[in-house]
Amino acid sequence: MSDLAGTFQHEAVAEAYQHRPPYPDEVFDRLVALITDEPRTVLDIGAGEGALARPLAPTVERVDAIDISPAMVDAGRNRPGGDHPNLRWQVSGIENAELHGPYALVTAGASIHWMPWEETFARIVPHLTPNAQLVIIEHGPVDMPWWDGVAASIKRHSRNQSYNPAYSVVDAIQERGLLEPTGTVRTTPITFPQRVADYIEQFHSTSSLARDLMSEEEAVEFDTAIEQAVTPYAKDGVLELQVVAQLSWGRPLAP
Repeated sequence: MSDLAGTFQHEAVAEAYQHRPPYPDEVFDRLVALITDEPRTVLDIGAGEGALARPLAPTVERVDAIDISPAMVDAGRNRPGGDHPNLRWQVSGIENAELHGPYALVTAGASIHWMPWEETFARIVPHLTPNAQLVIIEHGPVDMPWWDGVAASIKRHSRNQSYNPAYSVVDAIQERGLLEPTGTVRTTPITFPQRVADYIEQFHSTSSLARDLMSEEEAVEFDTAIEQAVTPYAKDGVLELQVVAQLSWGRPLAP
């Protein structure tokens, strides 16, 4: 798994990341509502190219966006909102990051499962305000009638054959005694129109399906299979995705 985590260092993966569906606006409304302390500063861990940090920065005093991949941070700086004065980027693993708290909110997207949890929580807990919450956000499209065909191709080509769709990173962190749960919510679905070509490309932003891990022939085979699975459901080359996010939050605890 550590080898797969290193895939996010690749520039092609960072480039493909922009094709992942955006977080619904409701996510940011709920994040802002969870901030009850001053200063209204946010720590975004495993920030990637800033899909959370960039939209959040204008609504708070400061967001410190930390990611271990220079390629991801470079991509984030050059995407919309990446140069906002309230947004500070840092290339580092969170367990060794230079923190400038106190933070009233900590956000973590899909990348939290790559982190060493005990070291991560030991690092951030001393830098939190009294009521600060850690929010773990997972999001993506749901209710896709083409999914069986797509899933079969993913299974055939994925470098992570141990993937378990029933695994819950939130439950796993709680079982380690590192999070005192406070709340959870699922956002209202939004419709996100996406070109078939971009839908295919977003798979290559993942650690297990990156183009750098495939031969040119395999990448063509994968892309063709996905295209064949989804094209019957597209209109003028565009899919309509129903995107939802799951937010789970609580008080982080030091090990």
